[in-house]
Amino acid sequence: MPAIWNGILSTSRSEPLSLPGLAWPVEIRPHPRARAMRLRLDEARNLLILTIPKRMSRKAALDWASRQGAWVEGQLARLEPAESIAPGSVIPFEGEKVLLHWDSVLPRSPQLVGGRLQCGGPLDAFAGRIERFLKARARDRLSEVTVEMAERAGVTVRSVSIGDAISRWGSCSPSGAIRYSWRIILAPPHLLHWLAAHEVAHRRHMNHGPAFRALEAELYDGDVSAARAELRALGPRLKRVGRAL
Repeated sequence: MPAIWNGILSTSRSEPLSLPGLAWPVEIRPHPRARAMRLRLDEARNLLILTIPKRMSRKAALDWASRQGAWVEGQLARLEPAESIAPGSVIPFEGEKVLLHWDSVLPRSPQLVGGRLQCGGPLDAFAGRIERFLKARARDRLSEVTVEMAERAGVTVRSVSIGDAISRWGSCSPSGAIRYSWRIILAPPHLLHWLAAHEVAHRRHMNHGPAFRALEAELYDGDVSAARAELRALGPRLKRVGRAL
């Protein structure tokens, strides 16, 4: 659980700062609806995120954070290491475990054979080939599902693209450009469907109000809360795949 402090207090978002006694730098994020200070680990960025009420002094926030060293060390001790894309590794793919396999005599284009994702060619190009395969599969699948849901919702989508955003799984611009994290292809397929439903619903409602939630649920045709919670739980693992060790 995140470390939390309740209080009243004024600041603006800061650049990450290193504090004595804390292993990672701290980034302050004032939030208009925050009623307490909340400290959490951003594993992908090796950063501590300190969310605070808008009317709170920067000094008070940092003083409190500097006293959370024991909590931070405990959280860091529970983190799992990054997972390399290398022969012999087992990674998630569409919710299943797949073994990464390399043999110089195999075709250079990755192939999914049974429970193995395999390719040949130079060994030092293996990780790049596998990652490009995963990104291409994500782009194709997300484009297909997004177009299908957009038709059901009676909206248009200008473009579908993929990236590797640190803090979000998807985004939708007012112009209709939808962008996803390619890592959703590692998750079970129903979570990809929920993510697409969420972003397509934003084509009609650029907020998270009741009308948006109703359309999201209609497009997903499942338990939205359960899907959101499942992706939140799986997210840290998915974001470790292919990260630098």
